[in-house]
Amino acid sequence: MPSLHLQSKLKLRDGNEIPILGFGTYELDGRDAYNAVKWALEAGYRHIDSAEWYDNERQCGQAILDFCNETSTPRSAIFYTTKLKSNSGYDTTKRSIDRSLKACGLGYMDLYLMHSPIGGPQARREAWKAICEAQSEGKLRSAGVSCFGIRHLKEMVDGSVPLPTVNQIDLHPFMTRTDIVKYCEDHSIALEAWAPLVRGLRFKHPDIMKLAEKYDKQPAHILLKWSLKKGFIAIPKSASKNRIVSNSQIFDFDLSEAEMTALDGLDEYLVTDWDPTSTP
Repeated sequence: MPSLHLQSKLKLRDGNEIPILGFGTYELDGRDAYNAVKWALEAGYRHIDSAEWYDNERQCGQAILDFCNETSTPRSAIFYTTKLKSNSGYDTTKRSIDRSLKACGLGYMDLYLMHSPIGGPQARREAWKAICEAQSEGKLRSAGVSCFGIRHLKEMVDGSVPLPTVNQIDLHPFMTRTDIVKYCEDHSIALEAWAPLVRGLRFKHPDIMKLAEKYDKQPAHILLKWSLKKGFIAIPKSASKNRIVSNSQIFDFDLSEAEMTALDGLDEYLVTDWDPTSTP
C-alpha cells in the first residue's frame, strides 16, 4: 500500500476522488457543528460529512465557506457530503436535493447519498432516479448510498441503473460485514465507515488497548488505522478540538498483517446505532 497522508484520496468508480479521512458531524448542531467543522478544516481535514437528517447543513456549509475565505482555499479543495433524509418519491427527492444545496451554500455537493434503503423498492428507484438526474444537472458530483445491504445493492445491479460510487455503512473491527464488503468490492463501490471509532464502545477492549500501548497511540488511532488499511474511507466525529486534531494523527505508524487479521477476528456484529441493511 502506498504511503498515506491526511489529504490522500481514493478514486471512485465515476472518476472523482474522495479524501480517505473525513470528518463526521452526526449529532452536532448549531454552533457546535460550525466550530467542529472549522477546527477539522484547520487541522487539515478536507472532507466534511453532513446530512439533511442532522439539521446542520447550513452550519457545515458556512464553516467551509468561512474557512475558504479566511485561508484563500478554493471551494473545490473541500469535499462535502450530504444525504437524503427519506425515500419518499421522485418529486420529494428533487425538492430535498434543492433544499440541501441551498442550505449548504456551496454551489454543488461533492457526494450525495441515499441515507438508508427504508421505503421499499419503488421508493428507492424513484429517489435514485432523482439523484442521478441532479448529478447530470451539476447539483452533485457523485452519487451513493448509505446503510444498504446486499439485497438493495443487487436490486440496483439487476435494474441496470448507474451504480452508487459509495456505500456508507457501520464498519469497524467489531462489525466487519465481510459479505457486504465483498459485494461492494466486486462492483467497484467504495466502502465508507460511518462509525469507525465504534462510538467509543470498545476503546477499552484488551486487544485494542494492547496495540495502542505497543505503538504509543490512542485506541481511536488503532481503529482508524484498521479502516484505512482495509481500503475504507473513515469519517470519525468529535466535538472536541483536541480529539479532532488527534484523530488525524494516524499516518506515522502501521499495523502488521497479523495484527490486522487479529482485529478482523474481533467481529461480533456490534450495531453501534442502527442497522437497516436487511430492511425490505
